[in-house]
Amino acid sequence: MRQGKYPFVIGFLIAPLALYGMFVLRPIAAAVQVSMTNWSGLSPDFDFVGLENFQKLLDDDKVWLAAKHHVFLLVTLPVITIALALFFAFLLNMGGGTRGGVMTGVWGSKFYRVVFFLPQVLAVVIVGVIFGRVYAPDGSGILNRFLELFGIDAVQFMAEYGLWSILGVLVWQAVGFYVVLFAAGMSSIPAEIYEAAVMDGASRVTIFFRVTIPLLMETVKVAWVYLGILAMDAFALVMVLSIDEGGPDGATTVLPVQIYKSGIRESDYGYASALGVALAVFTIIFAVLSLRGGKRNAVEH
Repeated sequence: MRQGKYPFVIGFLIAPLALYGMFVLRPIAAAVQVSMTNWSGLSPDFDFVGLENFQKLLDDDKVWLAAKHHVFLLVTLPVITIALALFFAFLLNMGGGTRGGVMTGVWGSKFYRVVFFLPQVLAVVIVGVIFGRVYAPDGSGILNRFLELFGIDAVQFMAEYGLWSILGVLVWQAVGFYVVLFAAGMSSIPAEIYEAAVMDGASRVTIFFRVTIPLLMETVKVAWVYLGILAMDAFALVMVLSIDEGGPDGATTVLPVQIYKSGIRESDYGYASALGVALAVFTIIFAVLSLRGGKRNAVEH
């Protein structure tokens, strides 16, 4: 510090910035470079093809089908997950009785927080294997056994409702984390605000929509971005659950699956890198627009 503030700060930043440049920026630059070649990944020889891979990407029907699935997940996954998480978090914090004019959570709310969070400690592949048995089309499938109790014939979930089935797993795995996140956010809101709302005769529904959600908008915005990034992935679940890795007939394919098939299966690392660059750019644009779009709607307490 005797040498000045800026040399002190720069001295602390050199090591982390160097590591970030080596393990993040350098691979990104390499991916961009490879995306402009016809490298097969199996030979040291390759030719520079410029934007040819990106032109091929725009003309690829499988890519557009995968992008369509991403848009579906991008709309449904954040909306459903955030709505469920806000509802459950509100119950955990204010769904019980009223003590001394202060609303309390439902009985056993601390235990429910742990239960909701449990899916987060499971690896994605394990979750996929578990739901593989849940969605199994034969008599061993848990859902089909349940439907048999009502006389309903077995349903081919992954064949008939593949993308919706994967969406259900994504929501099941993600909602617990955001329940805990929103519950923590609600706990940080001053009790005086809720007490004033109760004294004014506001119902719990009114308090939820007119008080809680506006004060949690910053947290909701961050959750929306993270869930949107999750919607851009879904690789592991699609590979484990879907028929023929994104099937049937591309009904559940996503861009990471197309990247895997192009690079590993077809040995076209140049095209696979172009797909990866396009996916990264699209994800960054979504995150920036989401963060900037909700900035004016924030309410402070």
